[in-house]
Amino acid sequence: MIDARTRSQFLRYAVVGLASNLVLYFAYLGLTALGMGSKTAMSVLYVLGVAQTFLFNRKWSFGHDGALHGAFARYVAIYGFGYLFNLVVLWVAVDHMGLPHQVVQGVMILVLAAMLFLLQKFWVFRKESIEHLCT
Repeated sequence: MIDARTRSQFLRYAVVGLASNLVLYFAYLGLTALGMGSKTAMSVLYVLGVAQTFLFNRKWSFGHDGALHGAFARYVAIYGFGYLFNLVVLWVAVDHMGLPHQVVQGVMILVLAAMLFLLQKFWVFRKESIEHLCT
């Protein structure tokens, strides 16, 4: 059973993510329609998405009041992993399997959202114990 705190965090995370990804997905479609490659467009927009969502997710979604630099380093690490995962999927699914990049990227938004929520909840914005801070 999912507790009320997790449901609340997920709802706030979803609002931040939906708003951000909706804007970024349309920007992705626009950039690719103008001739930018799918992987280049994803890369540029991925960096923008990470930057814009850190503060919203840290304070509003997860209520994190721990060390900013530690949380930011973990945030960048998970989004770096997410970026590489997204890039590999685009390379395999679009370049080698011939699937439409619009559909692949749309699906990846959902897959990455679930994975990144769990990583943020349990690692990036975890509640730090007093013992952890002293060691």
